[in-house]
Amino acid sequence: MDTPVTTFSEGPEDPFAVRRAASVVLDDGGRVVGWSSRAEELLGYAAREALGRPSAGLLVHPGDHRVVLDAAAACVRDRGWFGVVPVRHRDGHCVEVGCRARVIERGGSHREWFVVGAPADEVVQWETDRSVLDGLFRRSPIGLSVHAPDLTILRVNRAIAGFSRIPVEGHRGLRTSDFLIQRDTDTVEDQLREVLRTGQSSVFTEQPCTLRLDPGRELVVSVSAFRMEDPAGRVLGVTQTVEDVTDRYRARRRLALLNEASARIGSALDVTETARELAGVAVPVLAEGVCVDLLEPVTRGEEPAQEVLGPLRRAAVRGTLPDTGAEARQVGRTIHVVPGTAQARCLTERRPVLDERARDERARDERDERDEGGGQPGDRAGPAPRSLLVVPLVARGLVLGLLSLRRSGRAEPFEADDLTLAEELAARAAVCVDNARRYTQQHQAALTLQHSLLPHGVPEHPAAELAHRYLPADATTGVGGDWFDVIPLSGLRVALVVGDVVGHGMHAAATMGRLRAAVHTLANLDLTPDEVLARLDDLVDRLAAEQEPAGEDTPQVVGATCLYAVYDPVSRYCSLARAGHPSPVVVTPGGRAGLLDLPAGPPLGLGGLPFESADLELAEGSLLALYTDGLIRSGDQDPDERLAALRGALGASDEHTARARSPEETCAAVEDALLHDRPTDDVALLVARTRVLADGKVATWQLPMEATAAARARALTASQLAEWGLEDMAFTTELIVSELVTNAYRYGGEPIALRLIRDRHLICEVCDTGGTAPHLRRARSTDEGGRGLFLVAQLTDRWGTRYSRDGKTIWTEQPLPPAGRPERPGRRPTG
Repeated sequence: MDTPVTTFSEGPEDPFAVRRAASVVLDDGGRVVGWSSRAEELLGYAAREALGRPSAGLLVHPGDHRVVLDAAAACVRDRGWFGVVPVRHRDGHCVEVGCRARVIERGGSHREWFVVGAPADEVVQWETDRSVLDGLFRRSPIGLSVHAPDLTILRVNRAIAGFSRIPVEGHRGLRTSDFLIQRDTDTVEDQLREVLRTGQSSVFTEQPCTLRLDPGRELVVSVSAFRMEDPAGRVLGVTQTVEDVTDRYRARRRLALLNEASARIGSALDVTETARELAGVAVPVLAEGVCVDLLEPVTRGEEPAQEVLGPLRRAAVRGTLPDTGAEARQVGRTIHVVPGTAQARCLTERRPVLDERARDERARDERDERDEGGGQPGDRAGPAPRSLLVVPLVARGLVLGLLSLRRSGRAEPFEADDLTLAEELAARAAVCVDNARRYTQQHQAALTLQHSLLPHGVPEHPAAELAHRYLPADATTGVGGDWFDVIPLSGLRVALVVGDVVGHGMHAAATMGRLRAAVHTLANLDLTPDEVLARLDDLVDRLAAEQEPAGEDTPQVVGATCLYAVYDPVSRYCSLARAGHPSPVVVTPGGRAGLLDLPAGPPLGLGGLPFESADLELAEGSLLALYTDGLIRSGDQDPDERLAALRGALGASDEHTARARSPEETCAAVEDALLHDRPTDDVALLVARTRVLADGKVATWQLPMEATAAARARALTASQLAEWGLEDMAFTTELIVSELVTNAYRYGGEPIALRLIRDRHLICEVCDTGGTAPHLRRARSTDEGGRGLFLVAQLTDRWGTRYSRDGKTIWTEQPLPPAGRPERPGRRPTG
């Protein structure tokens, strides 16, 4: 079956169609020899009135002779004519008629003229329609394609030819698949078949359009289609309009990309993560390959120096190119910028660089990598970049790094709009990178503060086996107001401290650091727990007074709580005092956990109220747990329930289980039971399992208040050191003991006690009931005494005085000689 062809010149609206036009035949002299019924309708003359009469006298008004004569002359000259002439109606008025005249040759020299006419307004409208139709096919920037029912092309306009790069006349009989890739062909033809089937037009449907002749050229077109029918309703085909909206689509996509960048970039205050987010946004909308390189100080949270721009560190790589994997292996590595490259120019000039000579630079990069041992050219696969765009990351006037974007030979090169978009992306990302950098700087400062304020770890101590946990409520800064401490004291005793400053963050941490330093100082004075808390209370009062002049925006630290405990592994006694702090939990060697009933004491900073100490005897292997209230007060959970859970996590079912579990395992059990989520308050936990010094390592004697006490002390000391195998330390130790006992005899009160303790050091302690403490001084040459304590200080590592309710104790520590090495004897005192 022949394919129907649409005939535009004889369309149903053609005013010169046979059934619509008025027909007149004139002989060579202008006499009417033919007259149609349509002519009678248009001009009012019946055929019998018109036939045989001269047309000039019948149809032309005298005033219009000149116009009609000019048209007749043109018709004779050109053997045809088309135009509008005034024609007189039978009733005398003038009718504007559009006429088309053609010469008809008869036998011999006889000629006739066939004239077809229609009302002028219909002819003008028809000509306008013809002009529009001609414009659609010849001058319209919007593509027009006419398809037969089988979707073969009947006709296209010049705009379609511009898309396909095939001449207009070469399209007839082709299909869309002859110049579009198959994926886009299927989309177009499916749409046209739907329009043919339903008769419902499609309007402004956007779709990709990739040409077979130029697969790297990315086009987006807006397609509308309608079905063509003849007056009888027979389907003639389908026509579609095709508008190139690539620029509009790209502009809309760029705007969407900026919106997406605002939502995705900077979601985490991490420099590297921000770089990865930037790379993820740019691919594949803006580029096929992206590298984000940051100056090395930026990755550390430092502000980069702008005078000399140093090496870069590759922070992120993203892409669809085959060589992306090789570049991804460079993430985290230092990148040295080669002079003369686009990256070097971008850093130096601090402006975007669009380089179309990327192939040459890639070759240079490969040579540099070979020279520096950074890789082989084979590490990079795939096509060389067709277009390279490098944009600096600048925030607050500081260059933070570079954004490098690449397109290969499969994509169009970067253009001005892409450069503008890349600059906007880089500007937004640079602000986020700078925010992350400054956060990193502050976070590292906070961590440094925390590490400097809190102990890095608990020291090993013969008095107890220790473990701890510290969890700040402010996870971003990592610091808080809680603290713990393990402080070695004289006589192998140990001080266990847990405290809590009101508030969180840096101000609470700074106050905590001052209190912790004060506790160390007070602990070195060997004060009792209640005296330590009394001195801390005064310090908190002074700190609060110092903060009163501070601004309204400065957080005020108005108080703190503290628990201070001293455990003696010789006597097994533990002395504790608390200032508004939760009571500790004690677990017996059998695994039973109980809360100690201690005098509460007011929180630090209230002032004027006394603190009380409580003493208890702990069996060897007892577990002592000190904690802050953040452990038992969290969210809406009842504190009593959490306290019961704490006792359950600390306790054990039997003695074997209790002794087998280490303090570290106990801390882990508490963490699992109570710290599932981030705590709402800072948490500090300190767990200590008590030890007892063996009887063979301690020797204690009571000395008479007599002049022979020093000699007796020397003899007992020499005998004990010989029993311990420390004869080499006898001379020095006897001298120390003799001086301390002599001072007690002269200035102290009875009774006098001497105690020797052997552990990591040799400890000598002399106790009396006197309240006068010796003072170290340098004796003058004329003084008869005052040199004994000076010699003691020279012969020992440490010495000091501690007070109790019954008197005082003077103590010294000497290092034990290494195995196999005798102690060097001390010098004999002179004078």
